[in-house]
Amino acid sequence: MFSVLSRRVLTSAPIINASSQTLNSRAVVIYQVNATTGAGEQGHWRKVHTSRKLQADATNVAGGMKEEKKVREDKGIIGRFVVTAEVTVSKIFPAGFGWQSASIVADGQGYSADSMAFALTTGFGDAVGVLLGHCAYYGAKKAALSDASIDMKRELHTGILLGSAAMCSGTAWQPLVNALQGANLSFPAVFAGTWIGCGTMFYFGLRAGRTILPTFLEHVHAPTYENSTRDAALSVAIGGATGFFVGTDAAYLPDQNFLLDVVGINDGTPDLTGCAIAGSSTALGFCSAQTGMNLIYPKGKSWND
Repeated sequence: MFSVLSRRVLTSAPIINASSQTLNSRAVVIYQVNATTGAGEQGHWRKVHTSRKLQADATNVAGGMKEEKKVREDKGIIGRFVVTAEVTVSKIFPAGFGWQSASIVADGQGYSADSMAFALTTGFGDAVGVLLGHCAYYGAKKAALSDASIDMKRELHTGILLGSAAMCSGTAWQPLVNALQGANLSFPAVFAGTWIGCGTMFYFGLRAGRTILPTFLEHVHAPTYENSTRDAALSVAIGGATGFFVGTDAAYLPDQNFLLDVVGINDGTPDLTGCAIAGSSTALGFCSAQTGMNLIYPKGKSWND
C-alpha cells in the first residue's frame, strides 16, 4: 500500500519582510490523493491546510540575502565615500547646526551652560537636527530621482533611531566639556576626551534604541552582534564630529586650539553664521574620522558597506 502526493498551491507567493529578511508564508491549500491500492480501493481528493514554509521559497530568500550582501560589498571604496558624504549632508551637519541653534534658545531662556536644562535643550536640538535632516534629505532624493526604493516610513524609523542616539551624545557634550576644561586639561586632551566620551554615549544610545524601539518601529532592527560592531564603528566617527566641535570654543586655550582658525566661533559672530560654523565643525570631524576608517576597514566590514 502506498500513497502519492500531488500539490496544487492556491495562494499568492510568500511575503518577504525586507526590514528583517524573514519569511512569512501564507496558509496554502494542498490537495492529497491516495493512489488506488492493491485491494482495489478507489482514490479520492482530500484538502490539507498548512502554513509551513516551502523549501523552494526558503532557498529563494537565502539567495536574495546573499545577493544583497554581495551588492553591499561590491560598492567598494567609492561606495563608502558616497555613503559618508550622504550621512554628512543629511545628519552630521544638521546635528551641529541643531545643537548650536538650541544653545541660543537655551541662553535666551536664561539657562546657564552648566545646568541640566541647558544640556537637555542642546541635546534635543541635536536630535531634531538629525531626524529632520535625515527625513528631508531622503524625501528630496525620492522626489528628485523618482526612486521607488526609498521607503519614507523606513527612513522615518531610521531617523528616530539615530536621533535618539544623538540626543544622548548631544546632551552629554556640554557637561563633558565643562568637566574636562574644569580639570585644566590641555586642548588636545579635551578634544580626545570629548571624542571618546560622546562617541561612547552615541553607541549606548544606539544600543538602547535597538532594544526599545523595535517594539514600536518595525524598521528598527533589534540588537545583534553584527549590528553591534557596525554601531561601534559609526560611533567612533560620531565621536570625531563631537571632538572637532570643541574647536568652536574660541575662549579655551586658543593658543592650543589647532581648529580655531577653521571652526572657531568668536564673540560677536552672528547667530546664523555661528550655527553654520558649528555644523561645519561636526561635518569636518566626521569626515576626517570616517575617511581613515574607509581606507583601513576590510571589505564588507564597515558600517557603510
